[in-house]
Amino acid sequence: MHDTVDLEGRGVPSVFVATVEFTDGAEHQARSLGAEAPAVYVEHPIQDRTDPEMRAIADQVFETLVAQLVSEDAEDA
Repeated sequence: MHDTVDLEGRGVPSVFVATVEFTDGAEHQARSLGAEAPAVYVEHPIQDRTDPEMRAIADQVFETLVAQLVSEDAEDA
């Protein structure tokens, strides 16, 4: 989250990615940092996933990630 907020502050569009297990914590941390960093949450857990499973998860959120990176909100950062 800190890296995402830092990059956004420098004008570099960024998206925070985490599993759904960390949604509340990430939202609280973003607020405490005074930021509304764009975020995408994927299914949990991921630590024991195979490479093909990780690619499938990435494929599921790819369009959302790209859309957030090129949105007008990202350009205004």
